Amino acid sequence: MSIRPIKRLVQSKPTLEGAGVHLRRAFGFGNTSDFDPFLLLDDFRNDVPQDYLAGFPWHPHRGIETITYVLAGTVEHGDSMGHQGTIGAGDLQWMTAGSGIIHQEMPKGDRAGRMHGFQLWANLPASLKMTSPRYQEVKATDIAQVKDDDGTEVRIVCGTFWGKKGPIDGIASDPIYLDVTVPPGQKKSLPVETTRHAFAYVFAGAGKFCNASAPLAVPTEPVGWLDTTPPADAENRSLLLFDRGDEVMVQAGEDGIRFLLVSGKPLEEPVAWYGPIVMNTQAQLQKAFTELSEGTFLKEGKSK
Repeated sequence: MSIRPIKRLVQSKPTLEGAGVHLRRAFGFGNTSDFDPFLLLDDFRNDVPQDYLAGFPWHPHRGIETITYVLAGTVEHGDSMGHQGTIGAGDLQWMTAGSGIIHQEMPKGDRAGRMHGFQLWANLPASLKMTSPRYQEVKATDIAQVKDDDGTEVRIVCGTFWGKKGPIDGIASDPIYLDVTVPPGQKKSLPVETTRHAFAYVFAGAGKFCNASAPLAVPTEPVGWLDTTPPADAENRSLLLFDRGDEVMVQAGEDGIRFLLVSGKPLEEPVAWYGPIVMNTQAQLQKAFTELSEGTFLKEGKSK
């Protein structure tokens, strides 16, 4: 077994999206080749209603899948195909935009005014960019959960882990999306296939993600400090991008640690991206926006 070294450790950045929603972006809208097949991760955690109630009014998507995972509050959604619904604490919505959809997402706080959730964007391969749009909506009680003897708990949002399978299926990049809680002081190894790109996003507690598969060498003249990098501290709202290996090792801090652990098979295809539309070429991107302006964007369902 080889522990995945950490390629990058950064804090998510405050940003505004939608009609003025204050959130924090872990990554996105840059060179995302290291995260392929994932494009963006937003942490929409807020306890000030005026900072999120304006929501994300009607907007288009094509060529991607959006994954919304709610921890507190609710998100009401509707789309151009006539679907409407609400997801609440612990629920999940996996939307395959495919050939095109226009939808809205409106967050509402819980009784204390708190809203918390994540939205992850996954790219679609060229062969499925124009597939039919669809939703997979999953309630909290249907998300598989496993607990190890040391108290480590894992909610399996998507994929298979520790012998259990998450409720989402038919996803092109075969992602594994986990919500992991490690108790205070525990050290835990979590398997991740070597061929996958993988990242973690810490959203409660803190800990150290180890950088080496063997004890650190005592530095001598020929050994530089770069060869003996110590484990990295990862606090709340930290994003960690992992290098190659077949497991992730984490040492939970005194308050424990909770984080998303996400991995997927890279598509290794060209990306042409502007706003909510992600294609493979600039010509395809231009065509999408031309169709939007001409009213021919939607290939299925009714227009909004």
